[in-house]
Amino acid sequence: KGLWTEGGGAHTVRDLKYTIENPRNFVDSIHQKPVNAIIEHVRDGCIVRALLLPDYYLVTVMLSGIKCPTFKREADGSETIEPFSAEAKFFTESRLLQRDVQIILESCPNQVILGTILHPNGNITELLLKEGFARCVDWSMAVYTQGAEKLRAAERSAKERKVRIWKDYVAPTANMDQKDRQFVAKVIQMTCVLCFRSFEEKNKDKDKRFRPLYDIPYMFEAREFLRKKLIGKKVNVTVDYIRAATSAMETGGVPAFPERTCATVTIGGINIAEALVSKGLATVIRYRQDDDQRSSHYDELLAAEARAIKNGKGLHSKKEVPIHRVADISGETQKAKQFLPFLQRAGRSEAVVEYVFSGSRLKLYMPKETCLITFLLAGIECPRGSRNMPSGMQVAEPYSEEATIFTKELVLQREVRPLQICSCHLQPVSVALVFTSSRLHFMRELWANYEEKPKEEVAQLTEEKERVAKYRAVYVTEITDGLHFFAQDVETGTKLESLMESMRGEIAAQPPVEGSFTPRRGDFCIAKFGDGEWYRARIEKVESPAKVHVYYIDYGNREILSSTRLAALPPAFSTRTLLPQATEYTFAFIQVPQDEDARTDAVDSVVRDIQNTQCLLNVEYSGIVCPHVTLQFADSKDDVGLGLVKEGLVMVDVRKEKHLQKMVSDKHGAMNTMYGSYRSEHSSCT
Repeated sequence: KGLWTEGGGAHTVRDLKYTIENPRNFVDSIHQKPVNAIIEHVRDGCIVRALLLPDYYLVTVMLSGIKCPTFKREADGSETIEPFSAEAKFFTESRLLQRDVQIILESCPNQVILGTILHPNGNITELLLKEGFARCVDWSMAVYTQGAEKLRAAERSAKERKVRIWKDYVAPTANMDQKDRQFVAKVIQMTCVLCFRSFEEKNKDKDKRFRPLYDIPYMFEAREFLRKKLIGKKVNVTVDYIRAATSAMETGGVPAFPERTCATVTIGGINIAEALVSKGLATVIRYRQDDDQRSSHYDELLAAEARAIKNGKGLHSKKEVPIHRVADISGETQKAKQFLPFLQRAGRSEAVVEYVFSGSRLKLYMPKETCLITFLLAGIECPRGSRNMPSGMQVAEPYSEEATIFTKELVLQREVRPLQICSCHLQPVSVALVFTSSRLHFMRELWANYEEKPKEEVAQLTEEKERVAKYRAVYVTEITDGLHFFAQDVETGTKLESLMESMRGEIAAQPPVEGSFTPRRGDFCIAKFGDGEWYRARIEKVESPAKVHVYYIDYGNREILSSTRLAALPPAFSTRTLLPQATEYTFAFIQVPQDEDARTDAVDSVVRDIQNTQCLLNVEYSGIVCPHVTLQFADSKDDVGLGLVKEGLVMVDVRKEKHLQKMVSDKHGAMNTMYGSYRSEHSSCT
């Protein structure tokens, strides 16, 4: 046995391999599988010399994801010992030296083998971090195969306990209350606060007016992604750190930044920063190794960036950079006048509010027209804020700030429609932009001290207005449950028939591809009705591809269809060629019954009498939703509304206008007659 074995023990001599010609290929050939090894030497807390079995390769392995204090040898031969370097070395030696372990070789950058050492009692990498003998390093964290979140959690535990190298550690948010660290907020505005000075200087000669949002590659796409995801929605905010204010000298000529609160923003469990990076619309900032002010999800951001680079998305794509040619006419009178006819012909347009100057003055981006305009809300004027004038600073008018904030909360960076261009005065374009809100407290405050001036009594001879009866022929196409009805003008009926015939002929010649149309709320389209024919329609709501709410603009009826029964409206048959033919009306001088059964009886009666028939219509007065009209049968000239009153299906609505009193009294007389006949019949029965 032993030395006296047969052959002198020559077969027991180990053939140690001290060098490896190609370490990268050697590491790749193992495919990150655990390899049995013996730790022969510990240089410091995170670097060891290991003997790999059974091939007896002697390799130096650095632990992935961490860095321990080391012994630095200077040029003059002296040695500098970092704090806790000896303790970290002893910690590793006492647990690994001359022990049987398993090593996972994970990567080999710059001829340095990175790996993870697994001991039966645990992972030495995590133990070093937990005991405060090491810190996480980003450059090797990416190759760590046992879960980077475990290393971050172990380091966080050491920081909280302030052990060893973290004895003087102060958390970035240590001085903040818990309610200030995590809270729920509503997103009002998206601002890209990024420095692109070098890009601006490089393109200074090409474009005198540099616009970062449109000129810097993918900045517009990033802003639009955030705007559509977050504007007006509630998000969860977790403050990671507060970046101190910087001066111009500290940043090398870049404009100074004020103090910034840096946080992780999530919505529906999705990290917005990670989503941006994964789409290639942002890059991850690289920090100094000793800089602890970083995102709490920094490793996830690095992984997302690696995926974006691999898939060639956004900034990492090899395709041509998208170019946004946007005409800015917000400050040029001549351009505004030239664009005005074009914008007026476009009719109602979609837009995005880019900036709010005051409560009634805004800056608008129109995507279809690709232009920026300054515009005013037509018909109103809000208090003006403070501004620099040649004579000095102009003082803000009362409630100007409240009016501006009110408008910002309603429309800033939101899509607004419909937008109707009215006129052009000097530089701004005047528009009518309609929105509703119940938050009008500042309006009441604005007029709190208003005193009405006494009016001078002037004797005026005014002629009493008379009711004008101009009946026109209409064709009733649809009646709603609220006793409203839709009608077409008979005069334009031939135009509609001609348009429908031409449109169906074109569709038959070139049938639309099923499923190729993507419905969006507010878009015009063609829809296949139950009779198998195509009709013009507008999309009112999209619940899912199988449930799309459409409104037939020429007939007034509504329906829920699958997107496979929808297609794009050919331009030759758009609403510019022929306006929507169905107009909504309601009966004048009558009250719609509040009781559901009574209302149903009235609707059924109207459906039997006038649906799909030609009648005579006269507009009596306007309403909030639609005009109030008198409707007569075409043959007998009998009043349809008066007939409903006589049948006791509806009540008479009182109107105060003098020129309408005759119509009201006629309907009151019919109602009294109905009640009289009812009482006589009732008394005879008793």
